[in-house]
Amino acid sequence: MRLTILYFARLREAVGLAREEVEAPDAVRSLGQLRAWLIGRGEPWSAAFTQVRPVRAAQDQVVGNDDTPLRAGAEIAFFPPVTGG
Repeated sequence: MRLTILYFARLREAVGLAREEVEAPDAVRSLGQLRAWLIGRGEPWSAAFTQVRPVRAAQDQVVGNDDTPLRAGAEIAFFPPVTGG
């Protein structure tokens, strides 16, 4: 499944990329499985996702959770939670 992945804030710094296009394996069907697959790719993803906790995810600009099913061609954003005042 072809996906565009965007990394924001501290996660972007840790991964060293703002954006990448990936071809996820067929077994990757949810946001949680995508995160696990990225971590399994090794460095810098494994360190980035363990150092920057928690990490939120959105698909096509809609925040989801680990069980959110992926759609082919989707834009997935990973970002740390933000606070404001």
